[in-house]
This record gives sequence, C-alpha cells and structure tokens, in this order.
Amino acid sequence: MPYFYRLMPAFNYNDSINLLSKLSFRKTWNAMKVLGSFYWSKWTHKPIQWGFPLSVAIEPTTSCNLRCPECPSGLRAFTRPTGMLQKDFYRETIDQLHKDIFYIIFYFQGEPYLNPNFLEMVQYAAKKGLYTATSTNAHYLSDENARKTVESGLDRLIISIDGTTQEVYEQYRVGGNLEKVLQGARNIVKWKKELKSKTPYVFFQFLVVKPNEHQIEDVKKLAAEIGVDDIRFKTAQVYDYENDPNQLIPTIQRFSRYRKNKDGHTVVKNPLQNHCWRLWHAPVITWDGLVVPCCFDKDALHQLGDLKGKSFREIWQDEKYRQFRKELLGGRKNIDICSNCSEGTKVWQDE
Repeated sequence: MPYFYRLMPAFNYNDSINLLSKLSFRKTWNAMKVLGSFYWSKWTHKPIQWGFPLSVAIEPTTSCNLRCPECPSGLRAFTRPTGMLQKDFYRETIDQLHKDIFYIIFYFQGEPYLNPNFLEMVQYAAKKGLYTATSTNAHYLSDENARKTVESGLDRLIISIDGTTQEVYEQYRVGGNLEKVLQGARNIVKWKKELKSKTPYVFFQFLVVKPNEHQIEDVKKLAAEIGVDDIRFKTAQVYDYENDPNQLIPTIQRFSRYRKNKDGHTVVKNPLQNHCWRLWHAPVITWDGLVVPCCFDKDALHQLGDLKGKSFREIWQDEKYRQFRKELLGGRKNIDICSNCSEGTKVWQDE
C-alpha cells in the first residue's frame, strides 16, 4: 500500500504512533475503500470513489508577509479573491468531515499565522480527534504564539528554512529575516520542553534551490543545534522551468524536479502517468469554501464545488468531481495544473 503512506513525509516512530492514535474503525474502513477505489479506477480507467478523503487541506488565508519568487501569495499574483478563513464556516466543514478523515493540513497558500483565529481552528480540529499539521515561515512564532501553538494540540509543524545565512536565505524568502525564523523555532522547542509535550513534531523544511544547495550540510548542523525533531529536503517547483529566470533549479540532480533532454531543453522529470492519488484522497478547500482538486490548483481554476451552496459530501460525489477524475484517467498531460506536478516523483529527498 505505498500510496497510503504518501500523506506526509518523515513520520518518525513517535509521530507515527500519534497519527495512528487518530484512527477509528470507521476511518480505517474509509481508508480501505478509498485505496481500493483508487486502484480500481487506475486499472479500469473508470472514475470510481467509494469513500471520503483521508486528508483535507484547508487554507487559513491567502495573505503572506514574504515575497517568494515562485509563490502566488508572495507575488500577489492571484486572480481569485483573497481573504481569511472564517471560524463559523470552518467549523461547519470540520463537523461534516471529522468522522471519516483523520488528517487536516492547515495550509494551501499564504502564512497561516496571519489569520488571528488560526490556533483556535487547530484546537477545534484536535478536539475532534484529527491529526493536525501546518507549514509556516516562522516569522510569527513569538514566545506567546509558540506556547499557544503547543497548547493548541497541533501535531506537526513544518518550518521553512531555506538558507543558513541571511544573504542566502533572503534570495528565495524575499523580505524574510532568518534570525526571526530561528528564534521562532527555539521558542517552540522551549515550550515543548516546559509543557512536557511531545507535539508538535517539528521539522525544518529546506527547499533546495541553486542559491542554497551548498548549505545542505550547514542546515543539518543548525537543526541539531536548535533541537528540532528532523530536517527534510524538498525539491522546488519552478513555473518557467524552460527559462528559469530566477536561476533556482539546483545543479544537484536528485534535488531537481527537472532535467535536460537530449536536445538540451529543460523538461519535467515526472512521466505524468494517467492516474493521481491526490484526486482520491486529498482535496483542498480555499479560505472562501471552494473545493479544488489539489494543491497545484493555486488559483482555484478547477472549482469542483462551493461549500456555501452544497455539503462536502455532495461535492465529493458530484458529477464535476467524477468528470475531472475521468479526464485525468484519460490524459493527465492535457490538464494544465498537472503539467508541472510532482505526483509520481519523489518530492522529499533524504540527505
């Protein structure tokens, strides 16, 4: 069952036990139905869905304090409306889904901590027995916020750290302050110890790009010095990879999603086979209630439903969803958001 374990990378023993503690008979049975329907669809090329998602990504906000060159939030490049997830709408969604899913990712676009209700939302999901995770640039992990984060019940905290010196860090995290990031990480580690909490499981995410690839060894030492639980290396999506205007594609091939073909052109390594596990287990809900296929639909161009008009259960089995899965099974390369997708390749690399 390799696809089942792609929900998130790098579960250590304690983190795995924590995740498994969220399971129930109903959730386990649902997971088996989803996995079975995915393989059946893959083999028959017919879009079958017998269960409900295993995980859901919910967008706390589209706002961000940084201006990263490959991020719509950072570039302020959205064509869709921007805003903050509201508590009432969010709670209705969790109430619909919590008995079947077991994993909530509080992240799509934007910086989650900019939503003033973010940690209350985490706490609500945690009390419903869901495994909760988020990704942050860590500029808002003040001592108070770090304590509240640990107390919220958040299970996993991904901290983006894409350089070990300010000069290198800010080449991708434009407008960022590395010392704030490191202090935020220290605050979380401190409060975990003071509150005697095993959660959140904290790991540094190092997005490997050309400007920082020489600091891979340095960031491992930094992670050990601060005391985070792990360090993970992630390959980067580059939108204009044929030209790479920001010079981000790394020279170390295993950390790149791209390669040169025999004609010297830069191409995506992904073979784009006509199936995708994401479409069967991991939808994304935008801050304003739109349900989109996956995290690669950053501008919500493929709207499969609107939670302001229908329940999630209706949307999940709706004709729009079925048709999108059918199109994917028939020719994934013909769907725009799939052309630069990482599904089918190894996004996280061990070092």
